[in-house]
Amino acid sequence: MKSTHFFYFLILFFAVFSEPTMAGNKEPLAVKREHLSMDNDWRFALGHAYDPSKDFYNGTGGFSYLAKTGYGDGAASPEFDDRGWRKINLPHDWAVEQPFSPKGTLSHGSKAIGRNFPEASVGWYRKTFVVPAADLGKHISIAFDGVFRNSIVWINGHYLGTEPSGYNSFEYDISEYLNYGGNNVIAVRADVTIEEGWFYEGAGIYRHVWLNKTDQLHIATNGTFVTSQVKNNTADVTATANIVNADKETRSFSITQTIVDADGKTLATNKVTGLTLKPFSSQDVKSILTVNDPRLWSIETPYLHRLVTTVEENGTVTDRYATAFGIRTIRFDANEGFFLNGKHVKIKGTNNHQDHAGVGAALPDALQEFRIRTLKSMGCNAYRCSHNPPTPELLDACDRLGMLVIDENRLMGVASTELNDVKRMILRDRNHPSIISWSIGNEEWGIEGNITGARIAATMQAFAKSIDSSRYITAAISGGIGNGISTVIDVLGYNYVATKNTDEQHKKYPNQFSWGTEEGSTVASRGIYEDDMGKQQLVAYDRKQNDFFYSLEQGWKHYAARPYLAGMFIWSGFDYRGEPTPFGWPSVVSYFGMVDACGFPKDDYYYLKSWWTDQTVVHLLPHWNWQGKEGQEIRVCAYSNCDEVELLLNKKSLGKKTMEPNGHLEWQVKYQPGTLEAIGYKKGVRVGQDVVKTTLLPTQVKLLADRQVIKADGRDITVITVQATDKNKLNVPTAENEIGFSINGPGKIIGVGNGNQTSLEPDQYVEQINLVNISNLKEKFVEELNVKTEVAADYDDTGWQAAFKDTRDDEFGRKVKAIVYRAGFTMPADFATATTTFFSKNIGKLQSIYINGKEIGHEIKESDGKQEFKLDASLLHPGTNTIAIVATPLLKANIWASVNTDPGLIQLVYPPAPYKRKLFNGYAQVIVQSTGQPGTIILKAGSPGLKESVVEISTK
Repeated sequence: MKSTHFFYFLILFFAVFSEPTMAGNKEPLAVKREHLSMDNDWRFALGHAYDPSKDFYNGTGGFSYLAKTGYGDGAASPEFDDRGWRKINLPHDWAVEQPFSPKGTLSHGSKAIGRNFPEASVGWYRKTFVVPAADLGKHISIAFDGVFRNSIVWINGHYLGTEPSGYNSFEYDISEYLNYGGNNVIAVRADVTIEEGWFYEGAGIYRHVWLNKTDQLHIATNGTFVTSQVKNNTADVTATANIVNADKETRSFSITQTIVDADGKTLATNKVTGLTLKPFSSQDVKSILTVNDPRLWSIETPYLHRLVTTVEENGTVTDRYATAFGIRTIRFDANEGFFLNGKHVKIKGTNNHQDHAGVGAALPDALQEFRIRTLKSMGCNAYRCSHNPPTPELLDACDRLGMLVIDENRLMGVASTELNDVKRMILRDRNHPSIISWSIGNEEWGIEGNITGARIAATMQAFAKSIDSSRYITAAISGGIGNGISTVIDVLGYNYVATKNTDEQHKKYPNQFSWGTEEGSTVASRGIYEDDMGKQQLVAYDRKQNDFFYSLEQGWKHYAARPYLAGMFIWSGFDYRGEPTPFGWPSVVSYFGMVDACGFPKDDYYYLKSWWTDQTVVHLLPHWNWQGKEGQEIRVCAYSNCDEVELLLNKKSLGKKTMEPNGHLEWQVKYQPGTLEAIGYKKGVRVGQDVVKTTLLPTQVKLLADRQVIKADGRDITVITVQATDKNKLNVPTAENEIGFSINGPGKIIGVGNGNQTSLEPDQYVEQINLVNISNLKEKFVEELNVKTEVAADYDDTGWQAAFKDTRDDEFGRKVKAIVYRAGFTMPADFATATTTFFSKNIGKLQSIYINGKEIGHEIKESDGKQEFKLDASLLHPGTNTIAIVATPLLKANIWASVNTDPGLIQLVYPPAPYKRKLFNGYAQVIVQSTGQPGTIILKAGSPGLKESVVEISTK
């Protein structure tokens, strides 16, 4: 159930499914579909990119999982003991947890993952879950919204498949592999050794995972498609449902399609009867439903309807599926640009990667909404998913908030691999009203200007339209304009027009639609107003990067002045990890954003807000803290959409200037401490102002939460701004104090950031787990379990033989009454700061365990199962320690069986360090997430010499 996703499913479940009947449909709701979150209670550990001994020996068995069904071994085996692994919930990005390194890939934010770090480039995930016995006979699948990358999935040791891309959603039917009425184990191996893009991409299961249960006769995953045509205040809605019969016998059924408004009122319905499907076949069923006086989805009023598709067999509902959609029309015009619902809309867009300060690529759903609201606040009305299909919840947020979208394919090509990726993207996302265009590719330099590119683009475009003909196809082109891809594409996407003549292209191809898929590429550090190349900090004044690019203002003026250009997408909306142009190490974050990686506005944000919104804007830069520069000229700029702006220094007017449309104003002002004020006028009337003041040293921390109340669901978040104020309660724009955080109540900190492109501070402070394996066991046969000498800490076992040298058959059992096993294990010097646990496994039918000569487990029966023992620090010491196990022998059940030879492992859990972060030019950010209980979260923030601040968040 991807087209609606969990949010809409819950709305529909409680609004409709909880009712005993539906309007116009009196039958009971015997709905069997379940869409269950699988995000919680996973175990995680790092493996190794090429050393099997460090990768849990996966794929080393006599038969591999590719050779024999059910032969997943190592960590893919259901019998594997993962008790020592770290407990996590999804979404999870292990890359953001890693340190920075100059050996890391610069374009990916210099995180210590990738080919140079094989020990941190493979991650394993395991989850144990129960499937009720009553589910036998259902169609059950495991669905991943995205795993970065090259994921391999097993269920109960059965290999399900490999997904190379980190951006595709994928699903596996697991119905026949399950243990109904008992435990099941899903195992996932992700490998980020090879990168897919040239920007930070994260690592691991960074999107949601779902367990889907349906009847064998059901609506296919992403199996509905809703389009609409609006004319004379009437909408003809075409609803198509793909029905699958996964059963072993023919099924007969009917389909009912019902359109419901946001209040639950039925607007239209249609029923198709007499349908039949043979085993393992599918069929599209189409209905056209008329909605009178429809409420249209738009940027300003993003109204959502839902289509409820019901499958009935002999009067019983076998499936019901809800699809959120919007009724709206879109149109491009070669001379006038883009139209939504018949109204001209200038595209004012941004490009963005999925990456946020503190959390990397694993964004909580509420953070998606926070980011879209941030972009909308500056007048942005369109979002380009650069350069891959996004997390589904991002599109949900765009639907709810009214943000147009270009949904972008990752890699151009016409082999079955690439075309299948395009198909999966469109099928998953095509019901989102926010999407107005499919992008088939971005800056494919090898082909974009030649005949090969033209052929590939033409085929991909036709293929995409065969799946969805209701939207326009675009491609982002940085070179080769007038040739190759640009000659065949529906909507030509210009990347950086400083080197291109759009007027010439429009004259040559007068019927071609066009827009700017990337423009700007300005580089700036938030709050910096003097270049400091040593610190790799760049001024926040708008300027072009070099002659290959326009400044932000130059770019917008170019597009605003040309009606045939539908608009433009700024590179970029948010800063993101990686691509720290024009610098290298230690810069680890891009400089391109209109807002930084936390979402704090840079000054360019206010230039766009001036000309992208109808709100009155007056914004003044720079700050006014220039101690030591008294009498020197400071460049002062005003971003505003007022007719005139007057500048005053300490109440003395420095002149009033007229604002050029889509422009800005400047003054050269000799610095003197005090108050700098800009006053905006429209038609001679004062309508707005901005003030910057010289501040004193910081005296207090200030916390401001974007939401004071969040859901007690274990997922919802609040984003907290951290600042420092002086004794006059003014925010200090140059403050760089290190702030420490503590939290109490039903919440946790999941990440911190500050927007500093050169900060190498941790984003997250997580517990560290070290695993000590017990190997090289030796053995000695003894007469009884009650031995003392052989288990002593200082006993000399140099003459003992290697353990399990002899075959454990019945003959061995008759000869050997008991065995003493011994091994050494090494504890690190700092082990006393960790919590130490021995996770034991039985290597005898009856066994007693000794650590350094002290018994910790007495005569444990094989039937008792696996045991765990907390080891007090006084029992251990740094360096070599000993373990001795006295046991009656385990014997093979048959000649081809084996016995367990692994005594277990020792886990050391080091608690996380307290969260902290330095302010960067006056700002930092903390993201707090609910842990699932109602109550009050109390976050405290302090710094030496500053008064502490406290913020309370209610969870309900």
